[in-house]
Amino acid sequence: MLNIYSFRMSQNSVFSQVDPGLEAEFQELCKLEPIFHTENFGTSAEELSRRMSSDYWEVGASGRRYSRAFILENAAKIALVNATSAGWKTSEIGLKQLGPQIFLLTYTLDQIGRLTRRATIWHKSKEGWSILYHQGTIISTDDDDLLPAQTSFYNNDYA
Repeated sequence: MLNIYSFRMSQNSVFSQVDPGLEAEFQELCKLEPIFHTENFGTSAEELSRRMSSDYWEVGASGRRYSRAFILENAAKIALVNATSAGWKTSEIGLKQLGPQIFLLTYTLDQIGRLTRRATIWHKSKEGWSILYHQGTIISTDDDDLLPAQTSFYNNDYA
């Protein structure tokens, strides 16, 4: 019998695929990520405002939700970390087109040992690139396609 709690598929490049024909968009977006932490994305509140859609919000790696208004209000109060200067590295970057001029960029971000999976939904217009939504999720392992260890959740005694 297959033990579903230790079943693991082989490493799968589906997580870092770039849809055919999106090479130019891929190159452009890689220069803008990680958002809020590159000069190309913008560093001033005015630049950040131009990059975020009017209804932008995100879920941070902490699980907290952040509104566009909150981000803009606090951007002027705190110095944003520059990813390159801090030695942050992106890997496993993928790009998928979701609809007309709407794209999903995914990647893993290594912030000197703090690993997160990131997903940003981008919109391309004649004015340039803007973000519609972003989510970061802290990961404790780089294993993919692996069911979690059997826990009380699976034993139905979590209530």
